[in-house]
Amino acid sequence: MQRKKILNLLTFIFLLTVLKTNAQHESSEAVQHEVTQHDEHGKALTLKEQIKADIKHHLLDSHDFHVTDYLTFPLPIILWDNGLQFFSSSKFHHGESVAESNGNYYAISHNNGHIYKTDSSGTIHYNKKGFESNEKPLDLSITKNVMMIIITSLIIFLVFSSLGKSYAKNGGIGKGPGRILEPIVLYIRDEIAIPNIGEKHYKKYMNYLLTIFFFIWFVNLFGLTPLGVNITGNIAITFSLAILTYLITTFTAKKDYWKHIFWMPGVPAPMKIILAPIELLGTFIKPFALMIRLYANMKAGHVVLMSIIGLMFLFKSWIGSPLSFGLAFGLMILELLVAALQAYIFTVLSALYFGSAAEEHEH
Repeated sequence: MQRKKILNLLTFIFLLTVLKTNAQHESSEAVQHEVTQHDEHGKALTLKEQIKADIKHHLLDSHDFHVTDYLTFPLPIILWDNGLQFFSSSKFHHGESVAESNGNYYAISHNNGHIYKTDSSGTIHYNKKGFESNEKPLDLSITKNVMMIIITSLIIFLVFSSLGKSYAKNGGIGKGPGRILEPIVLYIRDEIAIPNIGEKHYKKYMNYLLTIFFFIWFVNLFGLTPLGVNITGNIAITFSLAILTYLITTFTAKKDYWKHIFWMPGVPAPMKIILAPIELLGTFIKPFALMIRLYANMKAGHVVLMSIIGLMFLFKSWIGSPLSFGLAFGLMILELLVAALQAYIFTVLSALYFGSAAEEHEH
């Protein structure tokens, strides 16, 4: 019975995603606008090119939640352009219109999703390399990725703070919805933190390991909903997470950690001189690998899933479209596993780096 409910929920979420894609496709055919039907040079887009543009738009951050043409949640636009400019993203009409604020005009580029200062007609100029040449104000807006980060952080805080309070009230026995996540917390402690860091030092890293696991897992799950978020597919986000791991590793490392980097014991002096720069470079390569692994896997998953959904509009047949639908449905089920797997890998590798920094060597 429980399995049937979960399957029905997954089917409902997937159907909403397909409906959203279909609505975007129909609206792109119905709305005759320079940006949606033509490129920056005024050339009309074919169906394949329009699908590519829709996938690219999905990967970009945006200033509103666009589920369908009839269900949109605008977000606040905050710009610094000779003073603070504050207005709702609804003025852009999903990036199709020019927004006016205190006599200034702004438009969203469909090339990168950024806001540029324009004239009243919303003209965006491009240089020879195809990049926007308009003046770009300082953008402090609350985008959908920022909003989902805030929402995810609040969910994690509320769930685990209530779980912690229930432990104190019930003699170490958890109650409430957070109890569902208790086995995962124990698994991270017993199977990730203690084996890789050691019983002596693992406790000071547990807060970060738990936070990073549930944060990555939850935002990956939100990325499979019709909200269209792609947080971990943004390299700025994965870069920030990797930097946190690097800083914690660096500033909690013991002297033995640095000794094995700059002057390895038991190694001839000439080899130490050669190996020291390589070992030092390795401390930067490790967080870089964390950043690229998470970013590339999540972005590729979104591209493949949206591409398969787009095939339904290309086939337009009773054979090809159902096959694409079934393949997309199976891939979305697999993405549920990938969402947890990427959070697990990032947490395990972070624990390994912390363990190497906290390890006490005896020679």
